[in-house]
Amino acid sequence: MAKILVIEDEESVRENLLDLLEAEEFETITAANGKIGINLAMTEVPDLVLCDMMMPELDGYGVLTALRQEPLTATIPFIFLTAKSARSDFRQGMDMGADDYLTKPFTRTELLNAIINKLEKYANLKKYIFNQVKANKTTPRMQLLESNLHQLFNQENYHEFDIHYQPIVDIVSGKIISAESLLRWQSPELGTVSPGEFIPLLEADGLIINVGKWVLKTVCEQISAWKNRGIYPLTIAVNLSAIEFNRSDLITQIINLSETYNLDPHCLEVELTESMIMEDVENAIATMNQLQSLGIKIAIDDFGTGYSSLSYLKQFPVNTLKIDRYFIQNVTNDYQKSAITKALIQMGQSLNLKIIAEGVETEAELNFLRQNHCDAIQGFLFSRPLPKLEFEQLLLSKKSLPSLGNG
Repeated sequence: MAKILVIEDEESVRENLLDLLEAEEFETITAANGKIGINLAMTEVPDLVLCDMMMPELDGYGVLTALRQEPLTATIPFIFLTAKSARSDFRQGMDMGADDYLTKPFTRTELLNAIINKLEKYANLKKYIFNQVKANKTTPRMQLLESNLHQLFNQENYHEFDIHYQPIVDIVSGKIISAESLLRWQSPELGTVSPGEFIPLLEADGLIINVGKWVLKTVCEQISAWKNRGIYPLTIAVNLSAIEFNRSDLITQIINLSETYNLDPHCLEVELTESMIMEDVENAIATMNQLQSLGIKIAIDDFGTGYSSLSYLKQFPVNTLKIDRYFIQNVTNDYQKSAITKALIQMGQSLNLKIIAEGVETEAELNFLRQNHCDAIQGFLFSRPLPKLEFEQLLLSKKSLPSLGNG
């Protein structure tokens, strides 16, 4: 059964909560103040935290801040308990990363509904991440990678990481219209480490929260730098993990970065995968609507691999569909891939969405996509992902796609 940490300074309230939770067969641990609560969260790693908002010495806001800064506890669902009813207090808590709040006095049903809702969401995330890494984490290489990552983050050191940019090219004009930002790790000890190896480890250990914030900040800073240098405005896409997308402070983080770097919101796009959205469609749509209300673009990455989402496509507030590279490879010789790709292009465009084909590597694939009116392409045919300076040089060179039929 799930383990719940209760942080509450009033003994009578604490005892009532324990009685309710233990009657439902939850495992419970308790703390009478914020400092003890933080220590228990670090050592016991509960599945959910119930924390009083107003406590002497260290209040609930301080507890939440401390837990969200530690990779081990950064993703644990956190529910405030409060006697306050002012919206500003609730908004402050949610902006800081709380997942929900309960106003005292609350009923047994209200408490259990809040807990179960958050535990289910957290369990889905943990299951998703566990399945990604369970087969690899026991190998000596994975253990070495994990050790190196923890050492870097304990030192708050990001110098081994870099952002590369892969151009996205308009299929009609042949010109670069946007780019996808991609995280790269060059380790002095391990050499170049594939994202397929280190990203699942970052997610499994909660380190993806800090990395994601660094990536988003770095990309926003770069967009601003290019704008100040007079390089024509591009949309730069940033990939969000499931954990990042489900964080309650994501919107606040993006608002703060936009204000700090004076960004045109349309210059930033977030890429989500179908599997992330389908985990919790209702909450995903709510978050996507918030992003779009800020002017942030939204792309669904690897589209076509999760057929369950096709019926939901009209509900999703998105701007862009990116067709998975699986369907593009050998598309001219594979009838099934050809039929699916044509259908995806037609369906997306009927909803006024931009369609980008990923993994385009040959002239034949490009010609097929042109003939079927795909909007843009991304892939090695035009360019691999490039370090910042090489990407700038490519922009200034004004390289474009070869015209139809050449080569």
